[in-house]
Order: sequence, then structure tokens, then C-alpha cells
Amino acid sequence: MEERLKEVEEVLERIRPALERHHGNLKVVDVREGNVYLQFEGTCTDCPIMDASVKEVVVMTVKGNLPWVKEVQILQPKYNIT
Repeated sequence: MEERLKEVEEVLERIRPALERHHGNLKVVDVREGNVYLQFEGTCTDCPIMDASVKEVVVMTVKGNLPWVKEVQILQPKYNIT
């Protein structure tokens, strides 16, 4: 699991600079059974331009670089998975 988390973090480092320029970020909430759970942070949580296309770029980037990933879910702030 730690190795998978590290791989996801490395891919997200390619996306983070664009988000950080707008005072936002992406956090890995969990990685399990081929599923990656992410959450936008900072100004990204309620930004009016944070639409489906930006989320799709994140999903495509993660899945395109990590063949073991089955699904990427973008969670709402304060959402907990069980």
C-alpha cells in the first residue's frame, strides 16, 4: 500500500503546480484495491472554474500513468470513506 501511495503522489506532483498557482492542492485520502480517493484542498474546494473538465484531467493523468488504477474518485471536502 505504501508503494502505491508513493506512486500516486509522484503522479500528482505533475498536477500540483497548476493548482498551487491558484492556492489549491490535491490530497490523497486513500488508496485501496486499485481505487484512488482524492480530495481538492484550498481554493479548489469551492472554485467556480473547478468543473468536470479539471477533474477529468486529474482522473486521466492518474489512470494514464498508473495502469493498476481501476478508478479515481474525487471526494467532497469533509467526506470520509469507510
